[in-house]
Amino acid sequence: MSRSRRVVVLDYGSGNVHSAAKALEAAGAEVEVTADRRAASEADGLLVPGVGAFKAVMEQLRAVRGDEIIDRRLAGGRPVLGICVGMQVLFERGVERGVDTEGLGEWPGAVTELPAAVLPHMGWNTVTPDAGSVLFDGIEDERFYFVHSFAAQQWHLDVIPPFPGPKLTWAEHGGPFLAAVENGPLSATQFHPEKSADAGIRLLSNWIGTLG
Repeated sequence: MSRSRRVVVLDYGSGNVHSAAKALEAAGAEVEVTADRRAASEADGLLVPGVGAFKAVMEQLRAVRGDEIIDRRLAGGRPVLGICVGMQVLFERGVERGVDTEGLGEWPGAVTELPAAVLPHMGWNTVTPDAGSVLFDGIEDERFYFVHSFAAQQWHLDVIPPFPGPKLTWAEHGGPFLAAVENGPLSATQFHPEKSADAGIRLLSNWIGTLG
């Protein structure tokens, strides 16, 4: 019998950590909610939630040295999954209502306001995954739950052979935006898997299945 995968939900003061933990447990993981550096570094997977403003999330992350934890894990090829603003802060910059904030810089580009008549984008929406997506295996046609007004709306990362290109998943609200990215050990979703019923649990299960 294969061992269960250990996942730490990074508890840095932002995000619905307990809902995320329950969803991960439902998907088959052994879960700990903590900001402990050693636990976060040694877990099979690290989930980074995020709710609220880009600037506030960055400040909270840096306060517990979460930026270092994420960077160190990725440098060692250790999987990380960002959710909602936990996805947004992986980009170079976030621009919210005139406030330009430096992000973690794992991916190039900026997170900006969606060009939609109605904001926030709240509720269920379909997504369009790249062929070969692991996260969306078996749930390509499902709907997922979004709550956000800002998103990455372009992708700038060049692919350098022999490294494989990332798998990009897009959605639409006023225009196209990135709903998810799978890029080596780093994955992220703009929507909330923990609020996306069975499809969200299946996505988390797919991610857990990639953990070493």
